[in-house]
Amino acid sequence: MKTREITTDIHYVGINDRVTVKFEEQWPLPYGVSYNSYIVKGSEATVLIDTVKIDAVNRYLQKIGSEKIDYLVVNHMEPDHSGSIPEVCKIFPEMKIICNAIAKQMIKGFCHVEDEDRFMVVKDGDELNIGNHTLRFYMTPMVHWPETMMTYVIDLRVLFSGDGFGSFGAPNGGIIDTEIDTDLFLNKEMYRYYSNIVGKYGKSVMMALAKLKDLPLDYVCSTHGPVWHDKIPEVMEITRRLASYESEPGVVIIYGSMYGNTTEAAEEIAQELNLLGEKKIIIHNAAHSEMSDMISDAFRYDTLIVGSCVYSMRLFPPVEAFLTAMETREIKNKTFGGFGSFSWANGVAEKKFNEFTETLKLPLAATFSFKHGISDGSANDAREFARQIMAERKKMENNN
Repeated sequence: MKTREITTDIHYVGINDRVTVKFEEQWPLPYGVSYNSYIVKGSEATVLIDTVKIDAVNRYLQKIGSEKIDYLVVNHMEPDHSGSIPEVCKIFPEMKIICNAIAKQMIKGFCHVEDEDRFMVVKDGDELNIGNHTLRFYMTPMVHWPETMMTYVIDLRVLFSGDGFGSFGAPNGGIIDTEIDTDLFLNKEMYRYYSNIVGKYGKSVMMALAKLKDLPLDYVCSTHGPVWHDKIPEVMEITRRLASYESEPGVVIIYGSMYGNTTEAAEEIAQELNLLGEKKIIIHNAAHSEMSDMISDAFRYDTLIVGSCVYSMRLFPPVEAFLTAMETREIKNKTFGGFGSFSWANGVAEKKFNEFTETLKLPLAATFSFKHGISDGSANDAREFARQIMAERKKMENNN
């Protein structure tokens, strides 16, 4: 396949992957994923920006073709972007690798490139002149690995952002946002990518946004998803909201039920929430929904309700796994409530929900449990629980 021109002297040589079932062996890829790599042509040197997953190396090298690569910039060392480094080094024995000090050690560890003369180590703000273009390097640690950095072509106003501003989903046909329908990316897959992959590192992302805020940007070239051009302001705003844990209005109910009783309580809660005026209600049965979607929705919306039956003196395992995922991502600024059902082990669910909220310093807006099957009394408790949730949510809105 031919390379695609992004703008003057910048070409796309990335690869779409429509075969891999799960990213990092965890997150489903129903729309595929792209591994984006780019070439910057200067009057005195040619630069390759990142590589691709080793599985795609043959197609990748065909795209690069007869180009003579003088420098390889490594913005991020995760193997879906660094996997082809050894093969690229073989093809271009004189090529220098531009990276930071942490990435250098990772390249040695992952790729077994040991020749010290190969490396050109850069620090924050360092620049490389390649004739008619100048590249500047920005260190952006923990977005989302410690070695991550971004590369800016000053005169072309193009940012190569590594995994920053990325998205699941392989673009269809085109690569720049002006060439394709971006609805899938901006309304679903970018949220899922951020919450699943980057979510824990909001503080680091906010630091990166602050560092980049005054850069004039015509193109943002991530390592996953489309190249952003017209949609840059929207992409930056989505990232800012997610990184600052600023949620959209909506209620997400995650529940686990063995025999349907907790399900009935979830339905009662949802119905009452709707009667109270809430239209955006998303319900996930934790035993059937993808963890990826549950994390994404919980990250995105401002109210989270979790319900579980008691299972061997613990929460139902898929629910417990979901709460662990939320703890890992250190969610904030949520109206949170929990409910549970039990047969003989009263207090288990409340204890677990209290531990969860204490760990995250997240107020517990409401909680209730019921014994055995749903009854008129427990149905009333479910409706009262929904009213308490809405009242606490209103307080949080007023305080903000």
